[in-house]
Amino acid sequence: MKAVVLGAGRMGRAAAWDLARQPGMTTVKLVDRDANLLTRAGKELEALLSEGQKSGRAARIEGQTFDLDQVGPQGTELIPVIEGASVVLSSADYRFNEAVTRACILAGAHMCDLGGNLFVVERQMAMSQDAERAGICVVPDTGLAPGMACLFGALGVEHFDAVETLRLRVGGLPAHPKPPLNYKLVFSVRGLTNEYLEPAEVLRDGKLERVPSLVDVESLSFPEPFGELEAFNTSGGCSTLPKTLRGKVRNLNYKTIRYPGHCAAFAGMQSIGLFTEEPVNGVEPRKFVEDMLERHLMDDDTDVVLVRVTVEGLKDGERRRLVYEVIDHHNTETGHSAMARTTAYPAAAIAYMLAAGAIEKRGVLPGELCVPLGPFLSAVRARGIEVKERWEGVLC
Repeated sequence: MKAVVLGAGRMGRAAAWDLARQPGMTTVKLVDRDANLLTRAGKELEALLSEGQKSGRAARIEGQTFDLDQVGPQGTELIPVIEGASVVLSSADYRFNEAVTRACILAGAHMCDLGGNLFVVERQMAMSQDAERAGICVVPDTGLAPGMACLFGALGVEHFDAVETLRLRVGGLPAHPKPPLNYKLVFSVRGLTNEYLEPAEVLRDGKLERVPSLVDVESLSFPEPFGELEAFNTSGGCSTLPKTLRGKVRNLNYKTIRYPGHCAAFAGMQSIGLFTEEPVNGVEPRKFVEDMLERHLMDDDTDVVLVRVTVEGLKDGERRRLVYEVIDHHNTETGHSAMARTTAYPAAAIAYMLAAGAIEKRGVLPGELCVPLGPFLSAVRARGIEVKERWEGVLC
């Protein structure tokens, strides 16, 4: 089996490492427009995988320089890069995923991506019949959230006779927060601002609605040293789940976890137009703010990822609550951040399932409709991500 990973950033390198360690994987090709980054990534992966490669337990790592901005709407320019691949994992910017999907359909390669934008996913899913005819499966939104947290939610729903509420709460945080924003960038800044600016999809009393981001702040607590935190609406985190579970779940929402005060700071920036793309005195405010965030929110601090997925409903005639919870930390042995571990590893697990034939459905499909949910949870745990699962008694 051969895998192609698009993007040699933190997520792409972690995904390539994970895929290279899987049985039957012979080659993992890492693709990026930055030749220097590819060289560094190749050396990093060779060092991490050297023992496995000597014993034949790790795939060969290849690198190829290619600029996804060269790919047109039909995706044909990408075909020579991905030809012969069993699966393509895109960890590149979500704006490329529509063209990458078309290219994979033409090349006959399965695909998954880290996604993150509702409107791009809708355009991908419009190609489902073409993917089905090509005999491939494309699974958008397979990272952390959208991705792993959504699949935990879908799995939890299967345990109930009827579900009243499904809540997904997810956040990537610095281990040692520094005021005033108490945040560090753990993925692309454009992905962060997109989450804060686009609308969020929810289910309210069984109806699908779109609501603004950066509102509906609530308090929640995690064990020390975290204590009391906040969570608020952001876009894209639950992906297709509200549409998929409409009729099965009455209320469903997704919120991002941050240290207290974070939402108010970004909502204030938004309220005075700092995220508009319309130039002011020749400067695009959103681009300027993103550049400043990158400058000031990148440091050597380690990170942590918090996940809490809560399902409440009827089971065997009683009101019950099921909770999936993750507290994941930076790994010093691999150098992979908590965000890379909980984003890239689940995506790599799904990519491997696609390549190995464990996902049998064809088309462009949400993960909750094609990924075997129990085996997926086992695959996540096998990668060293501790997922606690607990039932919380009979509810009043």
